[in-house]
Amino acid sequence: MASHRNHILLKDDAPTRLGERIRIALFPVLSVFIGVLVLTGMALADEKAPQSSDCLECHDVVTGNEKHSYDGLLKESIHEDIECLDCHDAIKELPHDDVVPPVNCGLCHEDVVEAYVCHGGSLVGEDGDIPTCSDCHGKHDILAVDDSRARVSPRNLPETCGRCHENIDLTTKHDIPFDKAVEVYRSSVHGHATLGGVNVPATCIDCHAPEDNSHEICPPGRPDSPINHFNIPKTCGKCHRAIESDYYEGIHGKLTKRGETGTPVCTDCHGEHGIFRASDPRSPVSPIRLAEATCAPCHESARLNEKYGIPIDRLQTFIDTYHGLKSEAGDIAVANCASCHGAHRILPSTDSTSSIYAGNLVKTCGHCHPGISRALATAPVHGTPGITQTSIANYVRTIYLIAIAVIVGLMTIHGLLDLRKHIKLITKERQVSRMSLNELWQHTFLMVTFIVLVISGFSLRFSDAWWPKFLFGREGGFAIRGIIHRAAAVLFVITVIWHTVYLTTAKGRQFLRDMWPTKKDFKQFSQMIKYNLGLAEQRPRFGRFSYVEKAEYWALVWGSLVMIVTGILLWFDNFAAGLLPKGFLDVMLVVHYYEAWLATLSILIWHLYSTVFNPAVYPMNPAWLNGKMPQRMHEHEHPDDQSIPRKPDKQK
Repeated sequence: MASHRNHILLKDDAPTRLGERIRIALFPVLSVFIGVLVLTGMALADEKAPQSSDCLECHDVVTGNEKHSYDGLLKESIHEDIECLDCHDAIKELPHDDVVPPVNCGLCHEDVVEAYVCHGGSLVGEDGDIPTCSDCHGKHDILAVDDSRARVSPRNLPETCGRCHENIDLTTKHDIPFDKAVEVYRSSVHGHATLGGVNVPATCIDCHAPEDNSHEICPPGRPDSPINHFNIPKTCGKCHRAIESDYYEGIHGKLTKRGETGTPVCTDCHGEHGIFRASDPRSPVSPIRLAEATCAPCHESARLNEKYGIPIDRLQTFIDTYHGLKSEAGDIAVANCASCHGAHRILPSTDSTSSIYAGNLVKTCGHCHPGISRALATAPVHGTPGITQTSIANYVRTIYLIAIAVIVGLMTIHGLLDLRKHIKLITKERQVSRMSLNELWQHTFLMVTFIVLVISGFSLRFSDAWWPKFLFGREGGFAIRGIIHRAAAVLFVITVIWHTVYLTTAKGRQFLRDMWPTKKDFKQFSQMIKYNLGLAEQRPRFGRFSYVEKAEYWALVWGSLVMIVTGILLWFDNFAAGLLPKGFLDVMLVVHYYEAWLATLSILIWHLYSTVFNPAVYPMNPAWLNGKMPQRMHEHEHPDDQSIPRKPDKQK
């Protein structure tokens, strides 16, 4: 039974084994067939997808008489192995739409795109003003940075950046403070070297981007920006490593590391884009400009001096020395601030390694003065006279001050005594009345108020000069000056009103008639010029008033009107600002200031010559004292004056 059953099973399995053999035999055939179908399908699909060769059928570039294809340009670029659709992946079929979606460089350069966002901030991709990759690198002609033809090569980079940063419309729109940065850079020591073909000097990217990421261009407000105040020494140190080390060893660098914003960094002394060699007179660190242009702005600052405990008047005490005077005269060989304190490793005198430490002064001064003694080397350079100078210098200074006071004082007394004697002699001569008592007092009030107005007015404009400080003091001077100026102005206006009322009287009307300009005045002016040039033999015969006095009087009338009107508007500026157009008070201020200059110079040159320094009236016309002048002087100056009856001079 068992044997019979096994026989039956074997007999039933035969067809199954046969099928397996057939499938095994056909499997390779079926695999090959399926593979052929897949490859054929892929080939058919590829035939439908655009190829670079398909793109070049339409996109040719014709330049002059030569025909260049994009394919040819790509072969010269860094992307020569890239197919068209690798960048233009949005194109799926041909022909494509007229408007092609922009290329997304981030497909390959994702890290670069992320870093570049810092350049334009959130505006990248949203504002058409912000440059894209192609604006800087080009499109199909993208070349390697070390290729001199590349737009981003060191030599061409200023021009590339300048397309935006020299565009006044863009710099204004985006609040970029430097609208001529590239132009200034080209004139600098870095720009000259770069444009000359040297690729080593710093270009835009070297300063504005980190060393490991040239696309991370961030504004100075970012703490990680290379041009942030605290990072500038490190940025410049990429090329100037020794100087960076010296700077951080010095007091300026130590304070900068500590986070102090008031300390100078490289750009504060050398400039930002327009950096010149120290030997260039335009450079702020040139020998003749270093003290005033670079060191003084900080070391003359009252705020910084108080904050850091630095002595004041460092610049003035340097200028008062031999070195300072020679430097002011343009001597580039004489010692300046850097000669003694160092250029970058600047340390206080208490530091034993400082060049101005007491023990190192012989060596420091010996650079210019070989063999200098210790006593001379340690003599104070900066100093307040009478405090830090040597005792002998103080004694000499005291002797000179006494000598000046005594000698000049005696000279002044002698001159005043001599002048007094001449005035007495003049007044003893036969006199002719030129001004009534009323007119004399008008002239006196006018003279005094005018002088006070000039002194108190210009004291405001030149408040830093020594004489306003001497007259009004350092503190409270402005308040006192303002009170004096306004009080004098009121008296001046009263004097003008007084004179105007006087002109309505009989004497005043006659004065006005005699002072009125006539054709004769112009003829006498011409004759006087000819006489002074030797072209005429006789001097003009003037009447009661010459053309000189008439011109002066009417100039006074006009000037008084202008000064009173502008002065009132400036005095009550809050009220005037509500009634007048914007900017009107600015014009009034300009008119008031320059009219004051015109009046002051006219008095000093025109009036004082005719009444004091004119040889015919010297030492003066005494009419301003008593209203009278000597008859001989009157006959010379006003021979045709019909208002005064002539009397014979008995003294003759």
